Amino acid sequence: MSTLPRAKSPLTPPGLSSLFFSFTRSKAEPQPRVKSSIEISPPVDFDAGINTSAAWTEHLDSDQPSHSLSDDEPDDIVGDDIDGRAARVLYKFEGKPEFRELSVEGGDQIEILREHVGDGWSLVKNEHDEMGLLPQTYYTFTIDFISAPEASINSHTSRRDPSTTSLTPRASPNRTPIPLPQPGPIVVQTTGERMMAAFPSFRQSLLGGKNLNRFSNFVTSGAEAYVLKGDGALAAIDTTIPPPSHLQESSDDEGEEGGTDAISMGKARLGETDRHFIDAGPSWKTKVPPFRVLVHSPSKRASTLSGSYIIYSVTSLFHLPSSDLDPDLPPSSPTRITVHRRFSHFVVLHTSLTRRLPGIALPPLPEKQYSGRFNDDFVEARRGDLERYLGKIVRHPVARYAEILTFFLGCESDIEWKRQLPRHLALPPAGPSFFANVFHPAFNFDADEAAETIDKFDAHTKVVGTSVQSLRNIFGQARQARIEMSKAERLLSYSLLSLITSKPLASPSNPEYDDAPYFYDKRRGLLNEEGAWCWKENCEDCLKLTKALQKTSETLQNVADLYDDHARRTQLVTHEAFKGVAHPSQLYSPVVDTHRNTLSRYKEAMQHDGPENEEVAARCETVLNTTMAELETYHTQKVEDFSSIAKEHLDSEIEFYEQVLNRLRTARRTFEPPIYDRLCASPRQPSMYERELSSPRQVPEALPQPCPHVFDSAPMRPVSQALQDGVGLLIGGAAAHASILGRFW
Repeated sequence: MSTLPRAKSPLTPPGLSSLFFSFTRSKAEPQPRVKSSIEISPPVDFDAGINTSAAWTEHLDSDQPSHSLSDDEPDDIVGDDIDGRAARVLYKFEGKPEFRELSVEGGDQIEILREHVGDGWSLVKNEHDEMGLLPQTYYTFTIDFISAPEASINSHTSRRDPSTTSLTPRASPNRTPIPLPQPGPIVVQTTGERMMAAFPSFRQSLLGGKNLNRFSNFVTSGAEAYVLKGDGALAAIDTTIPPPSHLQESSDDEGEEGGTDAISMGKARLGETDRHFIDAGPSWKTKVPPFRVLVHSPSKRASTLSGSYIIYSVTSLFHLPSSDLDPDLPPSSPTRITVHRRFSHFVVLHTSLTRRLPGIALPPLPEKQYSGRFNDDFVEARRGDLERYLGKIVRHPVARYAEILTFFLGCESDIEWKRQLPRHLALPPAGPSFFANVFHPAFNFDADEAAETIDKFDAHTKVVGTSVQSLRNIFGQARQARIEMSKAERLLSYSLLSLITSKPLASPSNPEYDDAPYFYDKRRGLLNEEGAWCWKENCEDCLKLTKALQKTSETLQNVADLYDDHARRTQLVTHEAFKGVAHPSQLYSPVVDTHRNTLSRYKEAMQHDGPENEEVAARCETVLNTTMAELETYHTQKVEDFSSIAKEHLDSEIEFYEQVLNRLRTARRTFEPPIYDRLCASPRQPSMYERELSSPRQVPEALPQPCPHVFDSAPMRPVSQALQDGVGLLIGGAAAHASILGRFW
């Protein structure tokens, strides 16, 4: 059983607001101090999606002899240095020619000339006889088929003894590698049943227990390596966090034991933010109290290097715990910390989170926009998407205290941001170390229940995703219906005003007015001198009626404006909010894949005796606790999300109809004394809407639509329609007042 390193006195991380750090640091476990003896690596430019390496700069500070290629080293590798082993590329890698890195595609066949050249790099040669460097984690060796003895299948099922510990740390000792059996005669399998029955032994002897699909999340997240090798999988991964250059070194009074442990084990050098605890349930243990994040006040900035860009204000709101408040005092306002970030900073945050937290389901970041990115509608939509993204992140009990998130939300100095950013970018992917630093109680799940739970969860999320998509479409139709209702209310107002003013309404429903020029000559007798709707002069009754009906017509115009604004602004926010609950199946499919593969390995290990299978089963329990904790997180957030959307929709509808009722009640009181009796005191004044009777507002602007979700599948438009829409954007026309963004969705 591994022990946690000794906790040192906490220090505020560099570049981070001390106020922000005091709110986000763990209250239960203090942060261990990082002993630093090296300088931070030089700043590097970051580009999301392109793998970069600091291998050619880190070796300058290393005490180990350098194995990197240089100009003095001959290109021809001779003698026993050549490994000559065949391998297959797992992921796409874009190498930098100036660093002699080789660019490869996933699935390429390569030959490993030298497996270890330093800093996790290998010298390889592709099919075109091109040589270069490639990270060791980007390929896997292809093993030749060797003769093996007949696989024996255990007919009995063994159960390992239950653990007696209340808290099971998942840092298992290194296991002894199993030697391959001696070559023997090849046994021909006569039936497919025998081959499938012997598949676990076949995979163990031929593939080293690895999964055939090297692109599944079970493999790429590091769960497979952790399950098979435990701490042995961490030996090939440098988990040392590059310390900042100005952190104080540990003094002699702090003891030598802590420093020795930190040097001997890479995972011991990890901070408290890299240790994750699971409670009974299983569910993640919260180490940081929840808080809110607002993204607001977007503004356009200009840079001589990168050109124009949009910068957003990101404000974190912290509420003091109720236990710390004096009940006699009024509730205090939340503490606010505001930083300024651009979209590329969000890309850095998302990339770092996916690398350091491979075992959790993170929401997708909105896609980058190149055309129309300075349009006001798009900027507002992007602001809402970024706020919902950060809201999802800070609500996750594990991602909430991630070091990169704390740095993102708390670093107020631009100079310190640029100086500390390379340190976070230099952190390697967590991989197996993420699961190795997960701690959970023993007997925290049942294998049969875990299998049933994942099947139900998978089916549930698929149905929820389909239903939410249908709900989004129906809600869009409801918004369009409000626009139609606005048109109807406005047309009713025009018709009533045309009635009492004897002015024709230029509408397709009244074509007879177009060919009736005599109508204006016959207005005498329709309105009197005071503007009353009457042929008699000085008619007080008709004057009061005319002015009251004019007030009613103007009220209907206000109601039409309310319908239009409600559909375009208020309901658009609700329509956007549905994206936060859309596509749960795609979002959690990596978790489901990891859960099912781990459960299969767990059942295989439980069917065999031996200490190695005991350790594999124990590590499988850790991964399964992690995935089931993620399922519980989705359950909690689903209840919160749908409850919030429903309440916000109902509140907005109540507020909307109250505004409509207030205006209708005001118009109704016009017909009651004493207001109605005072209407005859003065002549009628023309209404502001009379000028619109000749050209009424019958064609409203296009209804703005929410930006598509990353997982939305947009249908292809015909080329002719795309060209027509593009020309319409340039020359305008009948739809010149329509929203530009409406043509893209």
